[in-house]
Amino acid sequence: MIPNTMKAMVLTGYGDLDKLEYKEMPTPSPAQGEVLVQVTATAKNNTDRKAREGLYPTKKGETTSFQMGGKPTLIFPRIQGADIAGRVVAVGDGVDSRRIGERGLLDFNIYGTNRRDINLTPDYFGHGADGGYAEYVAVPSDQFHAVANETLTDAELAAMGMCSYQTAMHMLTSAHVKAEERVLVTGASGGVGTALIQLCRILGAIPYALSTSDKTAALKELGAESVIDRSDMDSFVDRVKAATGGKPFDAVMDLVGGDMTDRFIDAMIFDMDARETCPRLSIAGASGGNISEILWTRIYLYQVQIFGVSHGTREEAEQLVEWIRNGQLKPVLHGAFRLSELHQAEHYFMNRDSHYLGKIVIVPDSRWEEHGKQWSRESKA
Repeated sequence: MIPNTMKAMVLTGYGDLDKLEYKEMPTPSPAQGEVLVQVTATAKNNTDRKAREGLYPTKKGETTSFQMGGKPTLIFPRIQGADIAGRVVAVGDGVDSRRIGERGLLDFNIYGTNRRDINLTPDYFGHGADGGYAEYVAVPSDQFHAVANETLTDAELAAMGMCSYQTAMHMLTSAHVKAEERVLVTGASGGVGTALIQLCRILGAIPYALSTSDKTAALKELGAESVIDRSDMDSFVDRVKAATGGKPFDAVMDLVGGDMTDRFIDAMIFDMDARETCPRLSIAGASGGNISEILWTRIYLYQVQIFGVSHGTREEAEQLVEWIRNGQLKPVLHGAFRLSELHQAEHYFMNRDSHYLGKIVIVPDSRWEEHGKQWSRESKA
């Protein structure tokens, strides 16, 4: 029996955590071509915080969330949460009723067109439409992908959500990364970073992680060739040479920005004679600052190719799901919190210690015993 109302964490406006209110909301009904999913776990992304704080400006000085389609789509009240795992409990018109009971993972994108190879006006569930910080969500049936892999719990499945993995995939495909190339992964311990390390290995590329020394063992186990300590950037290029045998990186996957970007370019151009392709910089984040000061002569004289990456494509999402189904991609799950404790989860995420690696998932209170308790981080928050 599907209830008429559900518990949800509702974003009521731009601002701090007080704008997130845990309340009763109407349970959505699936429209034509949609399925109603009972949410079992939703991965938390830094995107949630940045959207809440209005940190996706497309013009200087504005406080807003991105609106590449020409108008704002983050309209309040809004239920956030993009990376949703759960089970189909109802279907809309035109959807096969045999999908009821199916466990799956959402392709989080709200696509502007039907094209499969490009996504130029990206939006996503939890931003332009309600997401998974609730007990139920209605989503397009063709974007809720069945994953029957019994080796994965629902929390682990949510931790492999598309917001991180598809961003990572699109960073690599945009920069045309290929087998045997040396790739620097910045922000290596986060969701996109850990996805990048795994995806590099699937593609045959060689990932080098930029992180802290205490995470060396875990990142190497995940697939990093070497871990370069970010605490000493003055000797960064020398340590790159030591790690790579004196060879420059072929490409950098930059999630940091700020002053670091110039250092990352240094690590690609110190020996141009050793290169076979142009230096490539994929940018999908700015955790170290939204403004980087770079000499344009360094860009055009060294022929540095720069790729801005937000969301990926339908083709990439389907490939990722296939790798999840057959076990080629592994979850990196740090822990879980109840939906009612989302404020606590945000504090934990923002003040995480050096042992943090991977993703946090949010589990509805009504599903906690089955899907969240074993991964609980609440007592350590």
